[in-house]
Amino acid sequence: MAAASTRRLWTLVAREYWRRGRRRLRTGPLYRWRYSGRTPERVLIAPPDLRLADPQVAVEIYHGRFPLSGHMVETGGRSPFLLDVTDRGWLKSLNGFRWLRHMRAAGTELAAANARALVSDWIAAHGSHIAGVAWEPAMTAKRLIAWLQHSSVVLQGAEFAFYRSFLRSLAMQIRYLRSVVREMPDGEGKLRARIALAYAALSLPAPPSALRNATRNLADELERQVLPDGGHISRNPMAVMELLADLLPLRQTYANQAEAPPGALIGAVERMLPALRFFRHADGSLAHFNGMGVTIHERVAAILRHDDTAGAPLLHAPHSGYERLSMGGTVVIADTGAPPPLEVAEAAHAGCLSFELSSGRHQFVVNAGVDTYGAEEFRPLGRATAAHSTASINDTSLARFSHPERISSIIGAPLVDGPHEVRCDRLDQPGAQGFIAGHDGYVRRFGIYHERRLTLSAEGETLAGLDRFTLQGGPASEQDAVAIRFHLHPEVELFRDNQGRLVLAPPNADRWFFSTNIAPRVEESIFFAALGGPRRSRQIVLAFRASEVPEAQWQFQKKRREPAMPQV
Repeated sequence: MAAASTRRLWTLVAREYWRRGRRRLRTGPLYRWRYSGRTPERVLIAPPDLRLADPQVAVEIYHGRFPLSGHMVETGGRSPFLLDVTDRGWLKSLNGFRWLRHMRAAGTELAAANARALVSDWIAAHGSHIAGVAWEPAMTAKRLIAWLQHSSVVLQGAEFAFYRSFLRSLAMQIRYLRSVVREMPDGEGKLRARIALAYAALSLPAPPSALRNATRNLADELERQVLPDGGHISRNPMAVMELLADLLPLRQTYANQAEAPPGALIGAVERMLPALRFFRHADGSLAHFNGMGVTIHERVAAILRHDDTAGAPLLHAPHSGYERLSMGGTVVIADTGAPPPLEVAEAAHAGCLSFELSSGRHQFVVNAGVDTYGAEEFRPLGRATAAHSTASINDTSLARFSHPERISSIIGAPLVDGPHEVRCDRLDQPGAQGFIAGHDGYVRRFGIYHERRLTLSAEGETLAGLDRFTLQGGPASEQDAVAIRFHLHPEVELFRDNQGRLVLAPPNADRWFFSTNIAPRVEESIFFAALGGPRRSRQIVLAFRASEVPEAQWQFQKKRREPAMPQV
């Protein structure tokens, strides 16, 4: 590991130790008294929730079955907050309380009583002891938003004692979050904490100064985290979607309370909605870059119903580091950016210059994505360069995210040692769209500069690609084994025609012919981001030595459906 990267990692470790020390101080007996105080008299307004709800989930929860974060846990009649569950994703979902929306959707007195009982269980188990997953600041922010959004169902038919207990716990969580939010690491969690505090200032009786402070702090965080093109500083499309699901109801809550939303909130939403459409394929899926896993199509559609721009998506996102080509029903989305800042690189991928290709309602070339609810140890597989539709050198990822245990146990697995410089130039011309981009991610280790040119023809019939590998000195020339990968969506079948060409054939759709100046191989692959979990798929691989073949030319060309051919 490079010395500079090591220093950055240990700086991050030191910051995290400092944050943990400060948090322990703030949750200790000498400080905890600050979280007690006046209890609000009532909830003024329950903000809306855009996330999809399923009344059947409320039935499952009533019977003690909690299907959260891709895992089902049966409580056996016990409180879920007292179970010894090791799955951290399930615990986070449980303590985030977003599942209250299913009780609200059920709309029955039984569901309301169950919601009230579970909230009461949480207060009894964790309400007076600030520790563990339940009180991580990011979890506290999610829970605050969920409790406020679904306060109507929680308080439906509640007795006065529970009503006061609920409001007292809300006030305590608000004071705690307000105390720790400044020291939270950069990223989506910190922005959501600011959103939660703005919700609280609008939804509960509070002095005007509290709303002014919450609004100002929210505006400052939005300006820092939402890029001019609408992307998030983490470069993760999922972050754009999740934050919009909180910001859109917040904007409406300001209006419902006759308060002027901050300009930064309006501007961020107006930039993020087109950015979400930028990452969207025609089938509704979001492109699989930098932490994006399974797409919940209905959630994306619910968010985009609030998009009043109604125009075509942007084609150029220079601040986020992405390009989009769109002609005649064919969409290409490519990663042309440098890695995000270290503090928000926990989910970042080593996929520079990778792309995805879709046509109509079908995806053809994809990145492997991540299994959102799968085991944590499999995450690195989806983050590696080899899991992306781009080129790798000597079977090595162009960035690192595997660190010594003493580091990863504290700060996780942020991406480091990625490309320092990524350049991209748009090449649009009449009848075609394209770009040329290059990165230096392999220059330091292998002395090889990778440049990729993509051009999508008029009507979207042909995607032409050229990968150029320039030797720039450094390591010996024998360390120049190149593998260009094109990962195929699991629904795409692969054939050879009578001329030996590879044919990509999804069911009941037009086919795409692949041709290249290098003999292609067909290998097994895995698509991690499938709705039902990882699925087997195929990949086309072009393997050669950069010293012998400095340029690889390839093309995907759309053809109308033809009779079946022998399968590869």
